[in-house]
Amino acid sequence: MTSENENHITVIKVPEAVGVFDSFEALQAAFYDLRLVGFPLQDISLLGGQEAMKEKFGDAFWHSEELADDPSAPRAAFVSEEAIGELEGGIIGGFLFLGSYVAMAAMLTPASTLAASIAAIAIGGAPATAIGTLLARRVGKHHRDYYQSQIEHGGILLWVRVENKEKEDLAVKILEGHSGRDVHVHDWSN
Repeated sequence: MTSENENHITVIKVPEAVGVFDSFEALQAAFYDLRLVGFPLQDISLLGGQEAMKEKFGDAFWHSEELADDPSAPRAAFVSEEAIGELEGGIIGGFLFLGSYVAMAAMLTPASTLAASIAAIAIGGAPATAIGTLLARRVGKHHRDYYQSQIEHGGILLWVRVENKEKEDLAVKILEGHSGRDVHVHDWSN
């Protein structure tokens, strides 16, 4: 049984520019230009991931352009390739450190030699790094799959809140300048 609050959609009376992108590269370029001219990160959103779409719409087929003006369409934050790369590096580095630390702690006895300690660190770090690498690849694949799914459903939706006519014109110009399709403004945001 669902409560009324679960189905409630908050609509804010702030205009929003929206466009559809056929590639991650064009979307990312538009995102960077929006940020460069001063659009705050919290005013930029994308269509939610596959899980959010399935939760909202079930197994029904959806097309990006049909959801551009749908206030019930789930939203997500933009995540750059650089941020994913940093996350992957952090995962790999964290596992390398953990494996090396465990091996080093095991070898820290008065009888151990420096060479034996270094060998233990290298041996202990290698398996942990392999595990970290596999997890990092999974994160990267999930990120790529998210955008590929959006493209397969008609393109990647990007919404930008615009507080005045000047920002409206600027957002539309940037979205269209990076090959955004069906770029328009509606008078509400989510």
